[in-house]
Amino acid sequence: MDILQLIDRLEELFNDAKAVPFTHNVVVDEDRMLELIDQMRIAIPEEVKKAQQVVAQRDRVMAQAQEEANRTLQIARDKADQMVQKDMVTQEAQRRADQIVSQARAEAEAVRADADNYVLETLMQLQDQIAKVGNQVSNGIRMVQEDQMRKANSTASIPDKVEK
Repeated sequence: MDILQLIDRLEELFNDAKAVPFTHNVVVDEDRMLELIDQMRIAIPEEVKKAQQVVAQRDRVMAQAQEEANRTLQIARDKADQMVQKDMVTQEAQRRADQIVSQARAEAEAVRADADNYVLETLMQLQDQIAKVGNQVSNGIRMVQEDQMRKANSTASIPDKVEK
């Protein structure tokens, strides 16, 4: 299940919770809360795997770009070698080879930059999602702990009935 869907379900759980009178607190179904937390624990590693796949994809794209640049460079060198054999064509061949190499390098760099931007954006989104989930889980834990403390304090402050 997608982490964002789990966050929506967590929010729905809080929205459906019963309000504690005269406080900003709510009573949450413990089983549903723990189930959502368990599902989040499962989903977050999946999101990390997706990020790793994105990084691997970027590496493949960069490797392909490098291979293409190398092939283009080799083609340029082969063409340049053939042209060197002719007197008048030598200068033109060198210029064209340099142009092809520059173009190949520029294309490879553009592909690398695009891949890096894509990976960075995806990882930043994942980081934001993980931070939001962490904050929501922390808030949920804090609220449950505060509720437990209040219940413990209210139970301790009620004196036992004295038998007469």
